[in-house]
Order: sequence, then structure tokens, then C-alpha cells
Amino acid sequence: MITFCLSIAILIAGYFLYGKFINRFFGADPSRKTPVVEHPDGVDYKPLSPWRMFIIQFLNIAGLGPIFGAIMGAMFGPVAYIWIVLGCIFMGAAHDYTAGMLSLRNDGKSLPEIIGKYLGPVIKKIMIFFTALLLVVVGASFVNGPAGLLASLTNSNITIWIYVVFAYYIIATLLPIDKIIGNIYPYLGAILLFMAVAIGGVLIVKGISGEIYVAELTLDSIKNYRSDANEYMIIPMLFIIISCGAISGFHATQSPLMARCMTNEKYARPIFYGAMIAEGIMACIWATAAMAFFNGPEGLNVAADGGATPAIIVDKICKSWLGQVGAVIAILGVIVCPITSGDTAFRSLRLVIADALKFNQNPIRNRLVVTVPIFIVAIILCYLDFQTLWGFVGIGNQLLATITLWACAAYFAAAHKFHWIMSLPATFLTYICSCFFLIAPLEQGGLNLEPNIGYVSGAVVAAIVLTFFLIYAGRLRKEKILTA
Repeated sequence: MITFCLSIAILIAGYFLYGKFINRFFGADPSRKTPVVEHPDGVDYKPLSPWRMFIIQFLNIAGLGPIFGAIMGAMFGPVAYIWIVLGCIFMGAAHDYTAGMLSLRNDGKSLPEIIGKYLGPVIKKIMIFFTALLLVVVGASFVNGPAGLLASLTNSNITIWIYVVFAYYIIATLLPIDKIIGNIYPYLGAILLFMAVAIGGVLIVKGISGEIYVAELTLDSIKNYRSDANEYMIIPMLFIIISCGAISGFHATQSPLMARCMTNEKYARPIFYGAMIAEGIMACIWATAAMAFFNGPEGLNVAADGGATPAIIVDKICKSWLGQVGAVIAILGVIVCPITSGDTAFRSLRLVIADALKFNQNPIRNRLVVTVPIFIVAIILCYLDFQTLWGFVGIGNQLLATITLWACAAYFAAAHKFHWIMSLPATFLTYICSCFFLIAPLEQGGLNLEPNIGYVSGAVVAAIVLTFFLIYAGRLRKEKILTA
């Protein structure tokens, strides 16, 4: 229990210490007018209260990542705590905050527009395509899962629920942000909060009483507990599997939604940085619960090898620890997670395309012109295997996060600030992604090279990218351009 409680405490301390530092370092200015104050449009640029924005941001970025990803990450053992805690504070939350502030300072523009401004027009064109692809895949991935769970709970046909979920996504994508998302998210957030608090509370009670065994992080336990450790090495696989609980590029696509609704920059730290810290806490809870329920990471791996998927594991934990009523509410929380990321994935995609085409989204007919083709593609993707889609999302998340970190570093370089708080995380994630493509099995998109070759080659790639960035950063400083 010491590692679990200490991890939660460090995450909270990180919000008050490093979160406050990066807020001052960026230069948040409460007296500066925000985009929604200067030109509200009643659709996407719509003022929202801070607490609503926090809940929306948290539900947008949560998805299934801090639950399913954390459970799969726990199969590596207590070493997962290191990545969740340090990754969340110094990489994920800082990434979400800076991306959100850059959008706020650039009229609420979407992520590809921000990346293009700081890394150049060629990168912008690539990122429009890549971001759009990632968002439509995320949206399509979060249709069948929730529909299947709803069908199971109601003992009805899954096809009906697929139509219901799609209908909701279309409405949420088209209507002003305060009409659907702003009104129902507080209730959905309450469900998710109950799930996290309930599981966390049971963990603490059972841990203190000695009813469960909670693995601790020690020098001896920093090893790979996976039964297939030769295929799933800690570097890079742990850092790809646990994305949303530590850092995820998908989050940077969501921050502009709230940047268009924020009435004062003083809310940026609790909303952009704070929501990510809350997600890190959720990841710690589920990683710990998964290890504890099966008496350690070894037992968790045995269960997974026996066919226990993350969804089955969540179901077992909830039914055993919370009883039938609590289990229903908890399972609803698992349904809420993908739905509240799916709807905003499609909404973000509409804005990415509209920004790229400079297409005014105030008239409903213009929103329809962009939205209809999006959902045609999403419906087609729904016929693909979920695991195939989700395999792309894992590495896609970290690639997008890497590029976003480099764009944030470029901004700080242009502003004559200490860019290393972003360029060091960017270099690290460049190394992780490079190692993945070199070491991962062929079926996962890698070259399946011998690990040591992959590690050395990945380090060379990261060093080359950093060298090019330092040259580029020097030019940015001389030209004195691109500051927000």
C-alpha cells in the first residue's frame, strides 16, 4: 500500500508544485482576453464555467486508456508506477497544458494548425492527415465497445445500440458544445468519479486490513513480470501501452475544445494540467486494483494468459468488491469513458478539417458538410476488427505526443525560454517510438530487430532529431518569430 498511496500523494503534489511552475513559466495572464471573450460564436466558442470545463476535459481525455491501458501496464509489475507518476507530472500534464495554452493564445486553433505554426507548413500538412486519421479511428473504436456493453446490460440487440451511439455522436458533433456535452457531462462525470473513488476506497481498506496483497515498488521488483517478456519488453512496450495514464497525443487534440470556451487564462492550470493529474490518479487506482485482485502481477499475467481481457478483469473486480449495484454503476463508468472520448474525437475532427479548409462552422449546413463524410468513414471502419484499430491508436498516440512536444519546445525556443522542459521529454519519447518501430513484432508494425540493435539505433535516431531541433531552435531565436 505504501507505493500506491505515495504515488497518489506525489501526483497531487505535482499539480501544486510543477503545475504551478509551468503555469508561471509559460506566462499565463488573467488580464489577457481569450478567444471566446473576443468573438463568441454560440457553437464552438461558447463560454463555460470552470468546473464544467474541468469535467469535460477530464472525460474527453480519459477514455479507456487509464483503465484498460493501466491494467495491461500492470502486467509489467510495479515498474508501471514510475511511468504513470513521473510521466504524468513532467510529460503528460505539461504536454496537455502547453498544447492547451498555445491553442488559447492562437485563437483556439486545432492541433495541426499549432504544430504547423511552430514546426513549419510541411509538418502541418502531414499532421492534418495524421491527426484526422487518429481521431476517426478513435471515434470508430469507441462505437462497438460501448454498444456491446449496453446490449449486455439491457439484454438487447447490439445493432440497435450501435445506431444509438452513432446517433448520439452525430448530435454531439453538430450541436453547440453547451447543449449536449456541457449539460450531460456533469452526470457522466459523477459516474466515473464514483467508480474511481469506490475502487480506490476498497483498495485502501482491504490493503490496510491485510485482505489483499499489494505489490510494492522496490529494487527487486523493478523487472518485467510479463509471461511474454521476450515480446513485450519494458522498453518500449510499457511506454506505448500506458499512454493515457502518462502521456497521450490524443489529449492535445482535445485541449483546443476547452481553449475555445475558457473565459480566463487563470483556469488553464486546473483544467489542462489538473485533468491529466486526475487521469494519472485513475491509472494508479486501476493498475493497483488489477495487481491486488490477482495477488500480484504474476497472478494478473496468469489470468490474462487464461483469456481474461481488461474488460473481463474490470467486470470481475467491480462485482467482487462493489456488489451488484456498485458493479452496474462501475460498468456504466466503463461505458461512459469511451463514449465521452468518442463524441469529442468526432467534434475535434470536424474542427481540424474546418480549420484546415478555413471553413466557417457557425452555419449548421457548413457543419453538416464536414460531419457527414466523417461518419461515413467511421461507419466503414466499424466493420474492421477492434484490435486492429486499437493497435494503431497505441503507437499513434505516442507519435502525436512526440510531435506535439517538439512543437511546444519550438515555441519556448522562439520565446527565448528554457526549451529543455519540453525538448527533453520530446527526445525521450522519440527514442521510445523509434525503439518500438525497430523492436516490436511485425504484426504490431515493428521490424522485429534484436533488442540491443533496436536500443542503440533508437538512441541514434533520437540524437539526430535532437540535433536538428537545436539547429532549428537557434534559427527561431535569431528570427524572433512564432511566439504566441
